[in-house]
Amino acid sequence: MLKHRVITAAVGVPLVVVAIWFGDLWFTILIGAAALAGTYEFYHMAKLDRREPLIYLGLLWALALVLSPHYHDGSSDVLPLVITATMMISLICLLRRPSRETAFRNWAWAIVGALYVGWMLSYWLNLRGLVDGRNWVFLAMLTTFANDTGAFFIGRAKGKRRLIPVISPSKTWEGAIGGLICAILAAIVITTVLNQISPFTFKYWQIILLGFLVGLFAQLGDLVESLLKRNMGVKESGNLLPGHGGILDRFDSLIFVGAVVYYYIIWVV
Repeated sequence: MLKHRVITAAVGVPLVVVAIWFGDLWFTILIGAAALAGTYEFYHMAKLDRREPLIYLGLLWALALVLSPHYHDGSSDVLPLVITATMMISLICLLRRPSRETAFRNWAWAIVGALYVGWMLSYWLNLRGLVDGRNWVFLAMLTTFANDTGAFFIGRAKGKRRLIPVISPSKTWEGAIGGLICAILAAIVITTVLNQISPFTFKYWQIILLGFLVGLFAQLGDLVESLLKRNMGVKESGNLLPGHGGILDRFDSLIFVGAVVYYYIIWVV
């Protein structure tokens, strides 16, 4: 498993770096594809039937939400229209369901999946659209990966005290603290390198705090997805990424980070 995990990371991380570096289009495609795959995995975990029309409506809504940062043209915002239309259409579709017992259950899972994955991942496109957005996306994503890697290996080597065993028995306090330290150190190093390639404005205390926040919310996002999987009775969200599981298993730590970093840059930096 570890071998597959390393190989997947060795292939996937450079692809992510290339997508970020070469502009909005490729990065939008990357995040859009991740949102679609992640939302589908969410519906699969929720045991929604593949013949369920709400699945396809939910996938379309997830894609519409993740692309919402591109809707602003300076004079109007179509996002409220997208949300309103989706709510109305999905609720009207319930009238045609033969089983009233599961109608609102399936509707709720469809809506939650699109919001949890599509809406939250849209913040990465918002972040990319800021001034020096490419640098901030690089910093946020690579710091998240450093947190995940540090927490994994330090937890395996030194982990003894379980963090929240009822949610994720394999996670330990040692791994969590190690991940936070790795995130802070990585944020400093990554910022220094990025500033040499493409100078941008920052203060190192802001980067240290950002590294801590990225590590913290990356781990919280991971725990939320672990809780979801435990409630659904599954070990992994999918099997698309060898050694990692599904898209949600790899992107769970990124779901909160995009929003946190976006608002941090706006309010603090």
